[in-house]
Amino acid sequence: MRLQNKVAIITGAARGQGAAEARLFSKEGAKVVVADILESEGRKVVDDIVDDGGDAIFVNLDISMEGDWEHAVSVTIDSFEKIDILVNNAAIVMLGLLEDTTLQMWDKQMSINARGAFLGTKAVVPAMRTAGGGSIVNVSSLGSHIALPGLSAYAASKGAMRIFTKSTAVEFAKDGIRANSVHPGTIRTPMVEEYLKDPEYVRIRMQNCPLGRVAEPEEIAYGVLYLASDESSYVTGSELIIDGGRAAI
Repeated sequence: MRLQNKVAIITGAARGQGAAEARLFSKEGAKVVVADILESEGRKVVDDIVDDGGDAIFVNLDISMEGDWEHAVSVTIDSFEKIDILVNNAAIVMLGLLEDTTLQMWDKQMSINARGAFLGTKAVVPAMRTAGGGSIVNVSSLGSHIALPGLSAYAASKGAMRIFTKSTAVEFAKDGIRANSVHPGTIRTPMVEEYLKDPEYVRIRMQNCPLGRVAEPEEIAYGVLYLASDESSYVTGSELIIDGGRAAI
């Protein structure tokens, strides 16, 4: 198993991309902390993992709140004694052309997408240092590499996460802590399911996608798994683009 005896905190793991990562990590031997604000859905993911013979707990976590992170780390240590992996997966997207984007929309996306990764990383580093190292995987976006009209605030928040990842990779390399980012294209998740009902939205997103389709959550999860595992032990500060070829156009 690729994550045997590893302990992983995954944010936004109650559904969609995060849930796919949680289930995959468990199948690969990890003890999983399902961290989310969606308690009923999060506990359902935990139940599914346990029913399949895995080990998981749920922690209610608002990633924009420092106190919530302190609690999540404490519960994880109390339950599993260590933290090997953090996946900063939770995110929010709010469509809107720049002139239609309110300050509230900008601040909310920055608070969750960028601030959340900062607080999470800061919270787990001491435990990872004590354990002799760890792996942090930040789920950014294709929007941090190419222009996505109507997503300027979202793209800016994910761009912040992208360069933040590189900085932390260099800063904590001496502690054996690796940090890498994953940059997905459009994924079929609850976060974008309403947008995917709009044929024009799908047409615009797919017109420059060589593979010509939306990604499934599991296709991204395997990339996250690689960066979380010891298979990527010489990989840090790197970016893994999983976008069906869009960035190559």
